[in-house]
Amino acid sequence: MTELNVQSLMQAVEQADSAEKLVSAVRRLAASQAEGAIPPLITVLRYNNPGAAVAAVDGLIAQGERVIPYLLDNIDGYNYGARAWATRVFAGIGDPRALAVLLEAAQQDFALSVRRAAAKGLGNLRWDKVAPEDLANTQQQVLQALTQVLQDPEWVVRYAAIAALEQLALSQSELSPVIEKVLTQHRPLETELIVQSRLALALRQLKA
Repeated sequence: MTELNVQSLMQAVEQADSAEKLVSAVRRLAASQAEGAIPPLITVLRYNNPGAAVAAVDGLIAQGERVIPYLLDNIDGYNYGARAWATRVFAGIGDPRALAVLLEAAQQDFALSVRRAAAKGLGNLRWDKVAPEDLANTQQQVLQALTQVLQDPEWVVRYAAIAALEQLALSQSELSPVIEKVLTQHRPLETELIVQSRLALALRQLKA
């Protein structure tokens, strides 16, 4: 797609005068897969329009790791909605350059939507992108963070942490025994039925 066409799509986003038109314009811009579309798609994450944000998230994830530097430089520390959408992008891409952001968000962010997305992202990390000399330390950081998130007061965040721990164990088999132990120890402490069910499923998967 030519630069002129991308500029036209960006203008359509800026000039959209209704929620429906904005969603449609963002979808077209996201579909362009042009690197020049990344900054305006990141801006859309700040809008109070979930449909447009979902389209922007999908478009950014589809562009992959080249999105990461732009997004790291433009995290909105004041808009928790924008942080949640940005965290979903990090989670979907799984680039370890976003590890510090995901670790902090999973353990400390006040918004449960951000903590949940960050926990999911920690389970979705692209381990093949982690430098061999950093592998052991990164594994421990992620394991410790997810173990802490199991204590989160919100059940949806704990649910995400269990799913992430399962994924971590399956992708990093050397951690499977310790993760199985962590989940087994948490099992009698979990009070929510749906989380108990997810925990039981994770344990079955690890023992399979």
